[in-house]
Amino acid sequence: MSEISYYTPEGFKKLKEELEFLEHVERPRVTQEISDARDKGDLSENAEYHAAKEEQSLLEFKIAKLKNVFANARILDDSQLDTSKVLVLSKVKIRNTANKMEFTYTLVADSESDISKFKLSVNSPIGKGLLGKKVGDIAEIKVPNGIMKFEIMEISR
Repeated sequence: MSEISYYTPEGFKKLKEELEFLEHVERPRVTQEISDARDKGDLSENAEYHAAKEEQSLLEFKIAKLKNVFANARILDDSQLDTSKVLVLSKVKIRNTANKMEFTYTLVADSESDISKFKLSVNSPIGKGLLGKKVGDIAEIKVPNGIMKFEIMEISR
């Protein structure tokens, strides 16, 4: 059974565009490469043909995987979500209890995560640890270096 992923309208559009690009641009290009390599003769010793077939296999796998994600994707209207606890698409201000540093992250689907834009995957250790918490709660999150504690300072959309 596939997991449901929640997306912003922009993230969903990006996912759809990537799938369309792979199906309508990359697939025909790879098919043409296979055809061109096939025309060069003996397939048993044709490295171009074998490379193109392998590329086709990887592309088809990627398309199938994206179709599965797309089929299980849901668009969330963040204006309708509860702000009393941390959920997908929550903007969360947290403070590290050890060094008092504060960070603000938006929890998003895996494919939308971008740490440079402070978009954190809900499936990351910190993202999972923050889900369901309320303002004032302390999230104890197991990370590779041990356990980090974050205080939830603010939740918004």
